Amino acid sequence: MSLLAVGTVAIDTIETPQGKVDRVVGGAATYIAWGASYFTKDIRIVSIIGEDFPQSELELLKKRGVDTSGIHLVKGGKSFFWAGKYHQDLNTRDTLETQLNVLGDFDPVIPDEYKKSKYLMLGNLTPSVQKAVLDQMKTRPEIIAMDTMNFWMDTAMDELKEVISRVDLLTINDEEARQLSGEHSLAKAARAILRMGPRYLIIKKGEHGALLFDNNNVFFAPALPLYEVFDPTGAGDTFAGGMMGYLAGAGEIHFENLKRAIITGSAMASFCVEKFSIDRLKELSQEDIEDRLDEFVKLVHFEL
Repeated sequence: MSLLAVGTVAIDTIETPQGKVDRVVGGAATYIAWGASYFTKDIRIVSIIGEDFPQSELELLKKRGVDTSGIHLVKGGKSFFWAGKYHQDLNTRDTLETQLNVLGDFDPVIPDEYKKSKYLMLGNLTPSVQKAVLDQMKTRPEIIAMDTMNFWMDTAMDELKEVISRVDLLTINDEEARQLSGEHSLAKAARAILRMGPRYLIIKKGEHGALLFDNNNVFFAPALPLYEVFDPTGAGDTFAGGMMGYLAGAGEIHFENLKRAIITGSAMASFCVEKFSIDRLKELSQEDIEDRLDEFVKLVHFEL
C-alpha cells in the first residue's frame, strides 16, 4: 500500500552529552521514510532541498524503496538547516540556529502519481502547507495522519483546527495536548481533541511512552528503557514512520492494528536514538527489529 510522507528533508548540526556532529542528514520526512521502509516499500516523499543536500543520501533512500522524485531541488539554494544542543537529561534542548532557506518558499506540488496514495503522513509543517496537500489529493487516503507542535497553536490555531478536522490520526506530545484542548487531564484532553474530528489520537510522552485513544478505547505503549541514548533528534518522526509503515504493510485500519503499529513505531524510535542522525536506521536487519519487538512484548506481558 502506497505511503506518502510530506515534510522536511534537512541538514542538522547536533550536540548532546555524547558528542557533536556537524551537518548531518535530518528532517521529518527523512526519518519517516527510513522508519517506514522496513515495513512497506511503496513510499513517496514530497519535500524541498537545496544543492547542498548530499545526493548520496537520496540514493540510499531509493535503495530502501523510497520514491524521491517528489523532492524538489532548488538550484543554487540551501536546504533547511537546524542546529541544537541537548541538555544532560536529553529531554530539553536549546535551538542554536534555524535557517529556513528553501523551506521558506515551500509550496508543495503533489505529483499526479502520488495523489491517490492510500496512506498519508503530514509531517510538522505550517497548517497552510498541510491543508494545501490535502486539497491536492484526488482520492481520500485510507488514513491521514498528521504531526504538529505548540508553535502552530500559538500562531495559527484556527487554521490548525481546520486541518485537524480533516485528518484521521493526530500525533502530539502531552504538553501540546493540554494546550490544544485546554484540559490538564490527558484523558479529558483526548476527549476534547477527538471531538475536533480525528478518529484516533496519539499523545507522546517521550521516555515515558505513548497513549493511543479513540472514542471508546485507550492503549498505553511503553518506551523501552535504554542504557544509553546518543541523539533524540527525529525519534518522534521515526515513531510516525514505523507506525505508518506497519499500517501500510498490514493494509487494515482498526484499533487492534493501531496498537501493534504504535508498538512498532516505539521500537523504531528506540533504534533511532542509539546513534546520531539516521545512522542506526541505516544498518538495521529484520532480525534486529524482531528482537526489539520481542523486548517490548516481554516488557508489558503478565498474567493474572
